[in-house]
Amino acid sequence: MIGAGRSRSARGTGAQLRTEILDAARELLARTGHADAVSIREISKRVGVSAPSIYRHFADKDELIEAVVAQVFEDLDAAIRAETDPTVSPITRLYQQGLAYVRFARDHPEQYRLGTNPTVSGGAVDQVLSSGAFQRFSRSVQECMDAGVITPGDPLPVVLDLWAAAHGIASLLIAKPFIPWGDTEAVANRVLRAACIGHVVVDMIGSDPQPDEVADWLGELRRKL
Repeated sequence: MIGAGRSRSARGTGAQLRTEILDAARELLARTGHADAVSIREISKRVGVSAPSIYRHFADKDELIEAVVAQVFEDLDAAIRAETDPTVSPITRLYQQGLAYVRFARDHPEQYRLGTNPTVSGGAVDQVLSSGAFQRFSRSVQECMDAGVITPGDPLPVVLDLWAAAHGIASLLIAKPFIPWGDTEAVANRVLRAACIGHVVVDMIGSDPQPDEVADWLGELRRKL
C-alpha cells in the first residue's frame, strides 16, 4: 500500500501519480470485491494525496473504476497470448484462448463483471476488448478458415459465437459458485471444446443443419466406423 503524507509531486510526475492512483483503486477493488466499496477518499488516503489531486486525473469515481477495469482487460490479452501455443493447429489455439479467457475471468471476478456489464455507449473497456482479446480471437478464426477447418467467410459471426460460449460459462461460474459444478476447469473445458468442435461439424454438414440432421449425420458416420 502506498503510504500517506506524500510530498508534492515534482514537475513531470503526473503519469506516475496516475499509475499509483490506478494501482490503489485496483487493489481496493480486488480486496473489497465490489466497486461500491471503493471510494475516492480511501484511494486518496492510500496514495497520500488530496481528493482534488485525483480529480485532476479522473473526472469522477466511475471514470477511475472504468480505467482500472480497462487496465485489467489489457492484462487479459496478455494472459491469452501467454496461453496460446503457436506450434499447435489454429482450432486448438482457439480452444486454448477460450480457456485462458475463462480462467482470467474467474481470477478477476469483480473486474470482469464490471467490464461486461451493459453500457449505453462504448467506453475504455470496450475499446480495450475490441483491440485486444477480440482481435486475437479473430486472427485465430481467420487462420481456421485459411486452413479449411471452418468455412471461409466473415470471421465476425464465428468470433461472436465462440466469445459468447466463453463469456457464458465464465459468467455462470462467477455468478453461481454454489451450483455443484464439480471441477470448474473441466466444465469450462467441455463447454469450449463443444463450441469449437461444434462449429467444425456444422460447417462440414453445411446448409445450416437442424439438430436432428446433425444427429442423423453423426449416426451414419458411426455406423461406417
